[in-house]
Amino acid sequence: MIKRIGYRAGSGQGWQLRSEGSAMKHWHPAAPRVDSQAIARFFQRRQRWHCAAVALLLVFFKPLAAQQEIPDQVTPSQMQSGSLLLKMQNGYQVATRMDTHASMKVSGLVARVSVKQSFRNDGSEWVEGIYVFPLPDTAAVDRLRMHIGERYIEGEIREKEQAKKEYEQAKQEGRKASLVEQERPNLFTTSVANIAPGEAVTVEIEYLETLRYDEGTFSLRFPVTLTPRYIPGAPLTERKGSGWSPDTTRVDDASRVTPPVVTRSDSHRLEVTVDLNAGMPLEIVASRYHPISVSELKSGQAGRYQVTLADADTPMDHDFELLWRPVPASMPRATLFTEDFGGQPHLLLMMIPPNDASIAMPGVARETIFVIDTSGSMHGTSMEQARKALELALGGLRPEDRFNVIQFNSVTHALFRVSVPATLENIARARSYVQNLGADGGTEMRPALELALHSPAAETHLRQVVFITDGSVGNEEELFSVIEAGLGNARLFTVGIGSAPNGWFMRKAAEAGRGTYTYVSALHEIDEKMGRLFRKLESPQLTDIRIQWPSGVTVDAYPATVADLYLGEPIVVKARLSGEPRDNSQVSVSGNSASGGWSRTIDLDETTDGSPGIAAIWARARIELLLDGVQRGADADSVRQAVIDTALQHHLVSKFTSLVAIDRTPVRPQAAGLDSVAVPNLLPYGQNMNAIFGFPATATDAELLRLSGVACLLLALLLVTMRRRSRVCEIHS
Repeated sequence: MIKRIGYRAGSGQGWQLRSEGSAMKHWHPAAPRVDSQAIARFFQRRQRWHCAAVALLLVFFKPLAAQQEIPDQVTPSQMQSGSLLLKMQNGYQVATRMDTHASMKVSGLVARVSVKQSFRNDGSEWVEGIYVFPLPDTAAVDRLRMHIGERYIEGEIREKEQAKKEYEQAKQEGRKASLVEQERPNLFTTSVANIAPGEAVTVEIEYLETLRYDEGTFSLRFPVTLTPRYIPGAPLTERKGSGWSPDTTRVDDASRVTPPVVTRSDSHRLEVTVDLNAGMPLEIVASRYHPISVSELKSGQAGRYQVTLADADTPMDHDFELLWRPVPASMPRATLFTEDFGGQPHLLLMMIPPNDASIAMPGVARETIFVIDTSGSMHGTSMEQARKALELALGGLRPEDRFNVIQFNSVTHALFRVSVPATLENIARARSYVQNLGADGGTEMRPALELALHSPAAETHLRQVVFITDGSVGNEEELFSVIEAGLGNARLFTVGIGSAPNGWFMRKAAEAGRGTYTYVSALHEIDEKMGRLFRKLESPQLTDIRIQWPSGVTVDAYPATVADLYLGEPIVVKARLSGEPRDNSQVSVSGNSASGGWSRTIDLDETTDGSPGIAAIWARARIELLLDGVQRGADADSVRQAVIDTALQHHLVSKFTSLVAIDRTPVRPQAAGLDSVAVPNLLPYGQNMNAIFGFPATATDAELLRLSGVACLLLALLLVTMRRRSRVCEIHS
């Protein structure tokens, strides 16, 4: 029996997993492996005609298998979990990683995170290194340092095309240079030119982000790998990268976001150090997925802790999440942090609406449509988590509710033609349906979303769509548009399943659906997190939220309109003030809840001044909202210029800006060529390589698949015929 022990302030205990009567064990059990030797022994026992049949099978399937082989040469966009590519004369190869260290400093509502990864050029040639890494999709990346021996090069922000031009020129002149570019909101690339043979290089990236708060608990999530993405659409002839998927009509950069992966690695190891300054005494500090060591720092200030990973050999196959909960009596109801930047005050406001469980909530008849992802990337642990989460959700239905279950992979299937009453008979039928769900095929998400949103609605019921998936798709922007166009009066709640879900998709889909998002990354937390989701589904929203700013100032706030809130959620607003507020000025927030009107005020004089990073976080929120506007018809050129202006002013990497660092002195002799070892991505824990790549789960050549299917049928017929002839010969002999 395994026990979980969470850290409590003052106890000195770290988050551990122990079997009774045994030493500490790793968090994850060993994933099942394919026994290739057993397979070989099986075929060795067969007759010669079996060998001929296998040879024929290999001939027919060689073209199909070639699509899934890891290429000998990869490109920067193929990598997703922090690997250094070395650019040689014959293409890219992957350098041996030495270590990865994430250092996090948490102060109030803001975390500044430094990610360092060290590499060594063990070759005999000068190389260009390409470093690719995932970050939180809300990260404000504002710093780059390249440490080479005792020296380091600091990055400067430039418009993207200008930064690339400066980098390429320095590279050709033999000078050390580095470049940081954004591939996706949660995927960045760093290039490093002119690394000498035998030279060690440390890449340091820094970013800022705000903490997440839910039902009294703060949390911070650090991604370490990404789930391979499904790519819909017809293949294009041209390719932008060398990934396992071609670019397609629906994902034109697919070859840039489909990296090679491996199921095991001697590298891909993680170190984490957290300096947690909560500003108040804490009841609990814990890590959900990794054993940690926690110590309270005696700094004369309550709520100061240091957190490190307890296991020095931690693999990078599961996102790291740290959570902490203040002592209930110390929970603030409103917090306001400020930073002066460019002569203008920038504010970060958090208000926590009342959470009184004693208030009788009016019963609202609901129509809940459960949509579950059963594609190949959900195979194994993720599918087990999804089934259990859905079974719990079915158990929470009330007699007056209606419901339906929709599953999707390469095709979409609904249990009922339309939503049905939540009778015992219908729920029992749904439970049986869910228990028999398997995982294979592609992730054709759009038809499932359209079916859930466009099916006939019961006017007497509040429609809620619960979408359970790992979000491993490449056509995110297309799906956001589908949600916004078809939502109507419904609400969409996303449940991210697996050890490395697509966080950007989960958050933005919930925002477009005016709902909330939840991560479920381990079986033991399903009851807790799904229970939290059920409370949101059942509890009335805080609606019609309004913010009244002080008179005499102009305010640029994000979000401009605060969305509806659910139980346990805070109001979080980033704002910039133009003008000088009067003395004793206040910010007022009001809204409507089930118990009536609600309001709260906070004096600007109560702010925590000198909070570094608030201005950058405001700028990151502004950039995101500007880019979202393009989907809603805003002028693309105007948006591009506004993003560039904001990013340059606040020194941020964005879709249109990059960080570049250039050394003044040439180090590579002009006569020396600039020319590579391999560490591909580590597959997220609990996922199965064959389930993801063994089915037509990506954009593939339809003609090739049809030919392969015909070959299978012919081979099966051949095997049966030869087997029968063999038995006849044995009888006659």
